[in-house]
Parts: sequence; C-alpha cells; structure tokens
Amino acid sequence: MSQAIVEVRNLKKSYKKRKTKEYITAVDDISFTVNRGEIIGLLGPNGAGKTTTIKMICGLVVPDSGTITINGIDNQKKRLQAREHISAVLEGNRNLYWRLTVRENLEYFAGNRGMSRKVVAPKINELLKQFQLKDKENELVNRLSRGMQQKLAIAVAMLAGSEVILLDEPTLGIDVETGYEVRELLRSIVTEQKKTIIITSHDMDVIQDLCERTVIINDGTVITNDRVENLLKLFDVRAYSVKLGGHLSEEQHELLLQKFPDLVYIPDTFQSTLEVELIQSEAIYDLFDVLKLEQIPVDTIDRKTINFEQVFMKIVKGGEKYALSERA
Repeated sequence: MSQAIVEVRNLKKSYKKRKTKEYITAVDDISFTVNRGEIIGLLGPNGAGKTTTIKMICGLVVPDSGTITINGIDNQKKRLQAREHISAVLEGNRNLYWRLTVRENLEYFAGNRGMSRKVVAPKINELLKQFQLKDKENELVNRLSRGMQQKLAIAVAMLAGSEVILLDEPTLGIDVETGYEVRELLRSIVTEQKKTIIITSHDMDVIQDLCERTVIINDGTVITNDRVENLLKLFDVRAYSVKLGGHLSEEQHELLLQKFPDLVYIPDTFQSTLEVELIQSEAIYDLFDVLKLEQIPVDTIDRKTINFEQVFMKIVKGGEKYALSERA
C-alpha cells in the first residue's frame, strides 16, 4: 500500500444553533487516509459534513476532537508547518485578486510565501505555458472566463509547491471543453509532478474519470471508502434490464415494487421493460414468479451499465456502508 500523506482520525465537530442552546453535529467520528500520489474524491450530499471536513483539513476550522496529519505533521499542534504541505482552491471564495493581472496574481501569491519575483519568474513562466495562460498573462482576472479563472487558481496552488492540493468543485460553472482541459491538467499534475489531489465535486463524470478512490460522507460519517472501479463493479453486477413480450398487470406491478422498491417499469406499445437491481442472484426467481402469474414472456435479460452518478445516489439514498476497509 502507498504511504499515507493525509491521515484523518476520529474527527468530530459540532456547531451551536443561533439563538438556541442546541448543538448540531456536523462531523461525527470521521476517519480516512489519502495516499501519496493519489487522486481521491471526497463526496457527500449538501449538509453531509463534507465542507466542514474540508475546512478542518485545510486548518480553517478547529475540530472538537480527533487529529489530522499532513505529511506526518499534526495540523493543530503545528498548523503553519502542516499548511506548507497543502494548498486549497475553495469554490465560492476569492482565490484570486480580480483587479490584478494573471501574472501579477502569481507574483503576489509567490511573494506571500516568501519567494522573490526574480527567483519565481521561471516557475511562473512554466505554469503560464502549462495552463495555456501565456497569452492572457497581462489580462485582468475579472475579465477572464470562469474556466480561465479556475485554471489560474489551480496554477496559484501549484506555485506553492505543496505535495497535496485540495480542489473544491474544480469544474463548476465552466464549459465542457475547458472542463476536459482541467481534467488533463490534473492528471499531469499527479503523473508527472507526483502531487496528491483531493477533489470534491457534484460532477460525477469528473470523479469517475479522474479518481482512483472515493470517500463518501453522509450524516457526518463515512459511509463508503473504496476504489471507484470496485463500486462500479459492485453495482454493475446487480443492475438488469428485462424486456418483456407484454405488459404487467396492476397486481404484478405492485408485487414487484414490494420486492424491488427501486424497480422502474417502462411500458411500450407491444412490449415493456423492467429495470431492476438484484442484490442477490436468487432474487431472479422472485421476479420470474411474479411474471408467471400472467404468463408474460421474457424476451431478453441484459446487464445494465451504470455510471458513478447512479452509484453515488444509490449509496447515499440507501445509507448502506460499502467497503470501509480503505482498499487502495
């Protein structure tokens, strides 16, 4: 197994409600690791505790209990030292100065980290070329497209030279073409520069395309921690599309919904389709028993290919815990 560069152990965080004495638990005993050189997805629905977890990893929020180490450094006991090893691009925050040019932003943030303009100039030139921003280097940031602003924010994070980069919604609000450019940039950052990336995103295509592993948080706890390919395989073998040479009666439809709550029934002119998830292989016999009530012929049974968005929704909706062994 690869060496862990970020370790989150037993994190807890509660907030006091305004105007009341009641406390809300945002994060409840969360633990996971991120391996060196890995792209990992940190996911969760709104209100799941994901944002609070991100802010604690970045050192912006202090946990009530638990520990976070970044490259072996405790980010509470040695906060400044730990932050040298992680850079973050947080969605919804001003990661850039909009009234400075592209180059001036890079120079400014380099200066904040104690780098002289002369020393950092070659690195800035390299980043401008890598992120295809060279022809915009003297353009004010507030005149750039959202996609170019996002690429510049990632370039600023790269300038710090930190081993870990946390990207909150890196493709939000950008066009499809730029979205693919950002994906390729992130791949090269990991493969060529040996960085570690933590991504949060509501775009599950990005997660499926980029991430090796995903940690899914819901109700303040980790409900899934496994490789993306494992989760896709897990649900792929369960999903079936059944073509029928007729239509279900109301009684049959009700019986099937009792046995398979997620069943989708699609009637057509002369035939119909059932989309069903068979968690156990022997459940196919329950399906056939119901179909036999009206002697409805089965034309075909096919495995249904699903994407990671469907996997994510099934996990969150079901509240089930899959593969918490942190397989890498």
